[in-house]
Amino acid sequence: MLQNSRLLQSSPQHFHNPPKLPSQAQTLPDPSANPAFKPVKFSRRELALCANSSLLLLLGSHSFANPSKALAEETQGAKSSSPAQSCSDKQPTKRAFLDISIDGEPSGRIVIGLYGDDSPAGAARFSNLVSGAAGISYRRKEFVKIMPNYVQHSGVRSYGVDVELASRTGSDLTNQNLTEEWEREFEKCPGTKNLAGTVGIIVRNPSKPPPNLKLVARQGKLEIDQEEVVKDPNATEFVISIKDSPELDASTLVIGTVLEGMEVVKRIGEVKTVNENTSSPYFRVAKLIGDKRAVVAERGFNRPYSKVLVTNCGLVE
Repeated sequence: MLQNSRLLQSSPQHFHNPPKLPSQAQTLPDPSANPAFKPVKFSRRELALCANSSLLLLLGSHSFANPSKALAEETQGAKSSSPAQSCSDKQPTKRAFLDISIDGEPSGRIVIGLYGDDSPAGAARFSNLVSGAAGISYRRKEFVKIMPNYVQHSGVRSYGVDVELASRTGSDLTNQNLTEEWEREFEKCPGTKNLAGTVGIIVRNPSKPPPNLKLVARQGKLEIDQEEVVKDPNATEFVISIKDSPELDASTLVIGTVLEGMEVVKRIGEVKTVNENTSSPYFRVAKLIGDKRAVVAERGFNRPYSKVLVTNCGLVE
């Protein structure tokens, strides 16, 4: 600070700018006439410090001349390379339709665009089920859950006649590589995936507990085996989001979007359902002790009182 104050008191002749020439009416002051006027001497170190300070001020004024513009360019570049933008620009490659009835009354048609390029395995599974190419279809199957943000279809069963019909065409009602596709999409697209109007198939159970370990004897040797407590879904149940549904992201692979008939989906969402009763102390105690009645009751929560049915389905040519 003391050095800077001495620099400010110095004469301008020590800098590169030339001194201003006096006019004819002016005369140069006589240093001998003013005893307070004394020449100031600088060391080489002081001159070096002065030069460096001037250079820093010059560079600083040049770099931050327009900080708002630089910030705007940086933000625009980040937005252009953001993966979220590419995730929202999916284009349908194929169209499917679902004809819906509520309590036997026709309610309209839902047309769905399938993302064959972005979710090829999931779109193929849904396409084969609506067209009947899998040996079984969504025809005559019901919507079994109605939530404030989405509606859920029951899909096809992993046992009985459905499996027998599917086996005739060589179809395997398992997850196959759908879980891997969900994992890739989950990492690729940050934020909410199941947005309003999207269609997704349930490929995993996020609340599935870890397998139980048990000791078994095989060929005279004791081995540790894993017993699955709850089975994974068969990746045929599908949901249609009425609103943004981040609660589905941990279990559902987005395979398409509603192109027409969103009013039909909202009509399904207005059907009255069985009230959820998970806050009841009796239910919580029953579930805590493993009472099967609590499990059965929980399955019935949010089920529609009316029969919401897919009367017909297929691909739109």
